[in-house]
Amino acid sequence: MSDRTVFFISDGTGITAETFGKAILAQFEIKPRHVRLPFIDSVDKAHQAIRQINHAAEIEGKRPIVFTTLVNMEILGVIKTNCNGMLLDMFGMFVAPLESELGIKSNHRVGRFSDASQSQEYNDRIEAINFSLAHDDGQSNRDLAGSDVILVGVSRSGKTPTSLYLAMQYGLKASNYPLIPEDFDRRQLPPALKPHRKKIFGLTIAPERLSQIRNERRPDSVYASLANCRNEVHEGEAMMRREGIRWLSTTTKSIEEIATTILQEIRPERLDY
Repeated sequence: MSDRTVFFISDGTGITAETFGKAILAQFEIKPRHVRLPFIDSVDKAHQAIRQINHAAEIEGKRPIVFTTLVNMEILGVIKTNCNGMLLDMFGMFVAPLESELGIKSNHRVGRFSDASQSQEYNDRIEAINFSLAHDDGQSNRDLAGSDVILVGVSRSGKTPTSLYLAMQYGLKASNYPLIPEDFDRRQLPPALKPHRKKIFGLTIAPERLSQIRNERRPDSVYASLANCRNEVHEGEAMMRREGIRWLSTTTKSIEEIATTILQEIRPERLDY
């Protein structure tokens, strides 16, 4: 059971506070209770948040840890003045020193986009997500030339979640294409992929893990059998070696690690490095 509560407070979605906070907490062998408090964009909501924080402090007998990315100084002042937790003002830690170094004031913008409908970056991300969904699992061969990245691998090796992560996080148009027994029989890439070899990246996975994943989807099927998984993985890796395709195993890697490796190898033109 957790004996300490961690709060993530923001006047936006709170994604930044939570991501940064969790990265720091991962350095400690603790399992705290997480409480997300997004859209704290008024003094009244700030006081409501304070009541939750101080109640946790009273019940647990320990100071809650509070990560905040509040940019409204009045709301932040309410939290700082009344909070009985350990307050970590992440923007305050970094924005003020940067203002001094750069010689300019921050715009104190709430959230990633002040107006999503007017943001080209946001619209590009939406377009990339739609593109990746339309080109998921080889559904469409149209406009593969428009792909920033094309992922190949056997079914359930992690292509779809990686494609969507690349689209959502980086605004990349990511297609994914499953390698199937017919491809192995031909001993070559599907014809639709051949013109785009430079954009292709392969994913593989340990057969034991693949069998486990497939059994969750189709229990006791030939598709999920360990023998079939071993054969598909062997053939898939052999094809990638023959075709000179860069690839990695997703068995023990997170989506973030997989995506980072792909970006290092493919280096899509639309990204800055």
